[in-house]
Amino acid sequence: MKTDIHPKYFIKAKATCACGAVFEVGSTKEDIRVEICSQCHPFYTGTEKVLDTAGRVDKFKKRQAAAKKK
Repeated sequence: MKTDIHPKYFIKAKATCACGAVFEVGSTKEDIRVEICSQCHPFYTGTEKVLDTAGRVDKFKKRQAAAKKK
C-alpha cells in the first residue's frame, strides 16, 4: 500500500440531518449534512406525508367517490 495517498478517515464524524438529528459515523469527511435520515424518513417512522399543493388529492378522491356511486 502506498503511503500518503489515502484520505484521512474520521472514526467519529458528525452527520447532521435537516430534522436536527445528529449521528456519529465513520467517514472521510469530518462533518456531513444530510436532508433525510432514519428518524424522519416515512419508511422508518411509519407516517406518511402527503404534499398537496394544488388540491390534486381532493380532486382524485372526489372522482373516485363519484365513480363508486355509478
